[in-house]
Amino acid sequence: MMPLSMAKTGEANVIKRIGGKEETRKFLENLGFVTGGVITVISEVGGNIIVNVKDSRVAIGKDMANKIMV
Repeated sequence: MMPLSMAKTGEANVIKRIGGKEETRKFLENLGFVTGGVITVISEVGGNIIVNVKDSRVAIGKDMANKIMV
């Protein structure tokens, strides 16, 4: 298990756990980041990570990506 920020670009990963406060977890869940979901890192620009989750592209910051374990 590793944080999403360490995942390789273009590689599909399964979300194992989402950490952080309850409000952070709810926010990520509303964006489609749920345990067991498949997520793919598309690119990383200046610490921000663009991911493909549930057929949508979402940009998140490195601090948020560190809370998502794959």
